[in-house]
Amino acid sequence: MTVIMKVDIVGPKSRGLAVGLNEFAGYLAVGITAFLTGYIAERYGLRPAPIYPGVAYVILGTALSILVVRDTRAHVRLEMAASGEPAATLGFRDIFALTSFRDRNLFAASQAGLVNNLNDGMSWGIFPLFFAAFGLGVERIGILKAVYPSTWGILQVATGPLSDRFGRKGLIVAGMWIQAAGLLLTALTHQFEHWLAGSLLLGIGTAMVYPSLIAAVSDAAHPSWRARALSVYRFWRDLGYAIGALSAGIIADLLGLAWAIGAVAALTFVSGVVVALAMQRKSHRAG
Repeated sequence: MTVIMKVDIVGPKSRGLAVGLNEFAGYLAVGITAFLTGYIAERYGLRPAPIYPGVAYVILGTALSILVVRDTRAHVRLEMAASGEPAATLGFRDIFALTSFRDRNLFAASQAGLVNNLNDGMSWGIFPLFFAAFGLGVERIGILKAVYPSTWGILQVATGPLSDRFGRKGLIVAGMWIQAAGLLLTALTHQFEHWLAGSLLLGIGTAMVYPSLIAAVSDAAHPSWRARALSVYRFWRDLGYAIGALSAGIIADLLGLAWAIGAVAALTFVSGVVVALAMQRKSHRAG
């Protein structure tokens, strides 16, 4: 909802900026928390101390949502009136089909979002085991896991506006391929410095992809069904977490941890190719 509300507020010209700021705040917090909980776990143990920051976040977030946040439906009505486009009378089934496969831009974004979060889900499940297998301690694993989302979060302040200025497609394609390079570097090396570089590449690539994908979906959807299109996109994108964790675990059991990381790197590269072939540079609104 925070993503949808920011897109509602800024209008069509600054969607990348709005999403970049939103994702910057969220994933910088993920990075800081990864570092913080790694430190807490090293100092006080894995349970229960690292859970306490999460409890505080939930309480604070709930209070802010109730007391501060205001609804943005009026902004959507204003955007529709300014555009002069009639509201599209589409049911959710039609929107699900459009977002999933019928509209080429929405399809390209949905599959890329799924694969992006698939490699993210894999990294949270497999990376700590992979690093620990080479003797890395909990604190250094926490550093590696913090570098990735911190880089991802901070750089979205720049990559979001860049997608407004230069277009979404190039950033998405390049970002998927940079992620693939970071994963491959991690799988093929056995030193902390190389893993750190791989985490940086993974963060840079994800920063290029994440806000650009949400903005691309917003571009291709009519304001009257944009929120529903984003919900379908998020369904596919966040399903990637589960698919990534499960498939990487199966591959790791069968072939080893490095193979699991390498397989996801190959899939991430292929997903970038799909975007390069399917996504149109100038988005259109279906329906």
